[in-house]
Amino acid sequence: MTTLTHRGRRAEGRSTDRRAEGEEEAAADGELSQEHPEDSKDIRLTLMEEVLLLGLKDKEGYTSFWNDCISSGLRGGILIELALRGRIRLEPPALRRKRLLERKVLLKSDAPTGDVLLDETLRHIKATEPAETVQSWIELLTGETWNPFKLQYQLRNVRERLAKALVEKGILTTEKQNFLLFDMTTHPVSNASEKQRLLKKLQESVLERWVNEPQRMERRTLALLVLAHASDVLENVFGSLADDKYDVAMNRTKDLLDMDPEVEAAKGKGTEMIWAVLAAFNKS
Repeated sequence: MTTLTHRGRRAEGRSTDRRAEGEEEAAADGELSQEHPEDSKDIRLTLMEEVLLLGLKDKEGYTSFWNDCISSGLRGGILIELALRGRIRLEPPALRRKRLLERKVLLKSDAPTGDVLLDETLRHIKATEPAETVQSWIELLTGETWNPFKLQYQLRNVRERLAKALVEKGILTTEKQNFLLFDMTTHPVSNASEKQRLLKKLQESVLERWVNEPQRMERRTLALLVLAHASDVLENVFGSLADDKYDVAMNRTKDLLDMDPEVEAAKGKGTEMIWAVLAAFNKS
């Protein structure tokens, strides 16, 4: 997972189709999620596609070979995306106030989303009895289980499938690169403006638009900051900023991620799954 670090002044280097309007539903109260008005004409991406786009090297078209966090981060993104679309939710905390990581993931609606990865996960959740927790689902979807009977829940070729979706949306292209001993399919960025839009959105969320209260943040932006941290691509988000802005952005993001997920989940309507995913990665 990303280690939030401060950069010195003289650092050596900076180390599907559009969703139908109103599809995203708050798990707690059913209120619709609102995107920023200026984003309304942009290509609509899932959280998983955005995380992969942040992690990809623009020209090379692949993620860092040293990043061993992005796979589980993408699975966490699937759970949050399904929750924001009103398909799953956490079980109620009950009288004895279960903690986020003790609460099971419950099916709220099995209506197809139109996204292959989301619908595959939805079928797994629907068919699973007894229900599993958020942390268990991240492990099962990643294939990190010792139970041979649960290997069927592993989502395979997730990065490649997401990359192909981004190719179809005109953001990536497909190439073959030779790495001495083998050939690898890569997906360089072909629509740089879309990636820059995404970077600008996240940078502004902790700079110009910083609200200092997670419950006032747009939920997809909050989710993406959490997932970027969990997937170890946060440096890619802020790496292009000037030193002073980089320090501010990192400090504010650290403050956000250091908040108590239990407390924040109780405050923000429709954000329980986001904080549960953060709690799962904090524990791992």
